[in-house]
This record gives sequence, C-alpha cells and structure tokens, in this order.
Amino acid sequence: MKIRRARQETQAGVTSRPAVIDPPLGMRRESGPLVGELLVAKGAIDTRTLADLLLSQTGTGRRLGAILLEQKLISEADLTSALSTQLRIPAIDLRRIRPSIEALALISESVARNLEIIPTELGTDALGDDVLSVVVADPLDERLPGVLRAIPVATVRVLIAPLTQVRDSINSSYRALSSIGEFVDGYRSNVPTPTRAEPTTVVEGGVDAPVIEVVNRLVMQALRDRASDIHLEPGPDHMRIRYRIDGALNEVVQLPTAIGPAVISRLKIMADMNIVEKRRPQDGQFQTMVDGREVDVRVATTATIFGEKAVLRLLDKTRSTFSLGDLGMPAEGRETYERIVHSPYGMVIVAGPTGSGKTTTLYATLSQLARPEVNVMTIEDPVEYIFPEINQIEINTQADVTFATGLKSILRQDPDVILVGEVRDAETARIAVQSALTGHLVLSSIHATDAASALYRLLDMGIEQFLVSSALTGVVAQRLVRRNCDSCQVAYAPPAHEISYFEESGGSEGAVFRKGEGCEYCTGTGYRGRVGVYEILSVNDEVRFALVNGSTPQELRALCKKLGMRTLRDEAIRLIEEHVTTISEVMRTIYTIGAD
Repeated sequence: MKIRRARQETQAGVTSRPAVIDPPLGMRRESGPLVGELLVAKGAIDTRTLADLLLSQTGTGRRLGAILLEQKLISEADLTSALSTQLRIPAIDLRRIRPSIEALALISESVARNLEIIPTELGTDALGDDVLSVVVADPLDERLPGVLRAIPVATVRVLIAPLTQVRDSINSSYRALSSIGEFVDGYRSNVPTPTRAEPTTVVEGGVDAPVIEVVNRLVMQALRDRASDIHLEPGPDHMRIRYRIDGALNEVVQLPTAIGPAVISRLKIMADMNIVEKRRPQDGQFQTMVDGREVDVRVATTATIFGEKAVLRLLDKTRSTFSLGDLGMPAEGRETYERIVHSPYGMVIVAGPTGSGKTTTLYATLSQLARPEVNVMTIEDPVEYIFPEINQIEINTQADVTFATGLKSILRQDPDVILVGEVRDAETARIAVQSALTGHLVLSSIHATDAASALYRLLDMGIEQFLVSSALTGVVAQRLVRRNCDSCQVAYAPPAHEISYFEESGGSEGAVFRKGEGCEYCTGTGYRGRVGVYEILSVNDEVRFALVNGSTPQELRALCKKLGMRTLRDEAIRLIEEHVTTISEVMRTIYTIGAD
C-alpha cells in the first residue's frame, strides 16, 4: 500500500514531520463546561448526585466519568456525548461503519486493543495528502498523542464513540482467523510422514506449533464473536468450523482434512483426555485466557464416519450474571414470578429444551434470593458461574456425587433454598418433591416443551399426582429468540406463510414488521443478542384440583389460559409487534404446534 504524504515528505534522508492530530488531544477545555456540568444539563444526573460523587472522588485520582459508569448512573452514550461537547471531538456511531483494509493496516491489532482505538478510513485532503480517521473511546488517554503522531500520514482525524462500540469494531475488524491459513500451510509443509497409527503428543514449538495457533485462534475469535459453542465437524473434503452465536450456528472457516486429527488431539491434550482413544465419546475441560478474560472451555468428542467431531462450550468467567429485570419478562409476568419464588417453601420448575436459557433464569433468581439470613445451596452439572455467597456443589460421578446423592447431603446442611440443576431421573425428582413438602424452597429445571407439559414430565417419572400438586408452586416455560439489531432495523414485508402464522397466532391485522438487514454491528446477521420468551404458570387450587383428577395436558393448558396465563406464542407475537424480533425467528424457536 502506498501512502501519499507529499506535503510532509522532503528530500531523501530527512525525517517526515509527525502527523497533525485534528482536533488536538491532551488538552482539556478548561474554559468550557466540565463533564459533570454537561451531564447535569442533559438530565443524565442531578446536581446532588454530582456533588456527592465529586466529594467521594477527591483524592482517588479517578475520573468522574469512570465512576458514573461503574455505578451505572449514566450510559456510555451519555459520557461520549459529554466528552464530545467538552473536547469538541465529533462523535460517531460505529455500528454501521466497516473500517477499510487500508486504514486497518496503519494501526496494529495490539495497539488498537491496548489503546482501544479503531482506524476507519484513509482518505486525502485538498492537497492530496493522506488523512486517517481514527475513532477513540478515551480521548484523554495520555498515550494517544504520541501514538497517533507516529502514524505515517499527514493528518489523523480524531472521532469519539462509546467504548463498547469501539471494542466490538476491533473484534470484528481484526479477525483472529484471518491468518489461520498461514498456520495451516506451516503445518502442511512441516508435518512429518507418519510412521505409526497413534497421534504424536502436541508440544510447544516444532511441527505442532501451527496446530497450537490454529486452536488458540479458533477459541479467541469465538469469544470475541460472543459464541457459546464451537463445532469442529470432519467431512470427506474438509473440517467445517461453526460458531453458535445467539443460538444459531454460523460457519466461519474450513480447515483441510489433513489437519483435523491434529486439532482434535491438541484439544484432547488441553482437556486432559485420552488422545489414543478415538472410538468412544469423551468429555473434558480446560481454562484459558483470551484478551484478559478467563474462559472455562468444556470439550466433548464423538466419533463420526469421517473422524472425530468435537464441540467446545465456552463459559466466560468474567461475564456478569443477569438479574430478573434483565431477562425480558413483561412487568405482569415478572411480578407473578417474583411472588412465586418468594414463597417460603415449595417447588419452582423452569422448563424448556437445551439452550433455552433455563440456567440463566435460575441464576438470576438465586441472585435475588441470596441474603445473609438465608442458606442457599446448589447441586449443578457443571457449576457454570460462581456465587461467593452461595454454597455450590458440582456433580462428580467418580466420587458418587450425583443429583440424587448430592441432594440428600444438602438436606443435612440446614438449607433454606435449594437449587437442583436438572431433574433427570425419578430418584432426584422424588427427593426434590419431598424437600419442597418439608419446608424448603426448591428450584430446578426440566426438559419440557411448555409449562403444562412440565407437570406431566414429573408424573411420567413416577411421582404421584397428589405429591406433584402439593409440592409445585410455579412453572416457567421459556425460549430464547434473537433480537433485531438496533442499528440496521428496516421495515419489510414477510412472506405469505409467515403472515399466515402471525395471524393464526392472534397477531393484529395491519401490523408493521421490521427486521435487521445486516451491518457491522451484528456481523451481517440482522440480529444482536437474545431475549427470553416466558410462559408463567402459577399453581393454584384450581390447577391442583385438575391435576389430581386426571386432566389431560390439553385440558390443563386450556384451564391455565382461562385463568390468565399468557402462552409462549402469545408473548412471542407481542415481541414481533414491538419490533423486538421477527416472525421467522419465532417460527424457528418457539415451534408450538396447533392453536394455543
């Protein structure tokens, strides 16, 4: 790439002048309003809050903006707008901007991540000299001026954007997978001719170094892309790599078939698994650091006709758990659920298929129930997130710690609230029900399609009807649907079969539909993040009577609707009408059959 810098370049041997930074950095606008005053003027905070924070800030050396963000008193957008006004730096929305390759080549990934800046565009001024646009999150960073002046262009045009947008843009622009082909080629050129059937041990350096880099970059990019799982799938011609992002699988890269077994062996060694055994399914785990974040990776392998397949579940230990208010429950449903879980005893079940967010809902519930005067104990497989104030037990089959045996031991620990990660068998179900009947609040999850079906799953396990009706206080059935991307939503006309589904499900006539058309912020998918869809059944005397008297699931479901329960489909239609999601996403995820 040729950089035009005619105005600054002189004869050979003379060093070019440093780049001009526009507007200048490193100077506060002391004569203008301060950040706190601007935030008060905008109504983001009040004067009393500002005065209290300024008093507590004295002597700490911390900036007011950082304290406000930490205490969640303002949003990143509020702080960016105030800094833009104070420092006269233009603000920009990065969510729909795709940085050019020429601009990215001028600032290395390490510098961009260290300073949290992103180059977006390389252009020219009236004199034909290069002008590089650079978006920063913290224009007051003292390191910025020196780095920007060293860029080989005539002018660096500085813009400002919220920190989250800058980080997202860095993650989507500097792809860890972009150079994976180089490591694959390095493996091909250095791999020795095999002399035995067993795979060699993967070690640092040598022929296995490219394989190590391939695995590291697959995990690194998956975390940056907010993936929950990585699928490594062997085929006849290549190994397909897919990430599960927001519940949907997306193919990201294809690896040559030859490197596939070496990649699987590397993962097995990291997860302390048997690399020689290729026929039996295996499970393991390892921990790693990605961009300063600790990640717990669960590895599961199984044999297919083309070789071993592996699935990696990524658990970001630095990610904060949700509160009940963050889950997406409507106000009325949340009020009902909070009333249920604040009962002193009884059993509350969260139902849904794998990946529907049951564990997230249970953790959000625990975060509200955990108090100093309450003894909360859990039995989980595995413990995904650690609560320091809660006693958590992890399943260990080798030590004979199962859900049933662990639950028995918990009952001898004087618990008030018990969380059973999942009711999988009759023994666990019976102990959980008996625990609820003896004065404990028991929370658990179960695989069922809706709230009414969850009750009959317990009956199928052999629990008597009168025990189920006496123990249960509430059931929540849930799904997760992808949210429309906020930055690229547009109106659209759904196809006829989607309109038919919408109207049959009770959707209003003449509704306007919106969807994300795909942008840099959502990596072209049109969706960003997920929201829960909830069906909340409060088990009252009428429901108990129907259950004891042998009502069918259909009859019980009809009764619950008559009592005011909003079904999964009802809630999904509401989200469509509020432009939160699309009809196609609801049809893909909710999949309720027949009329609700």
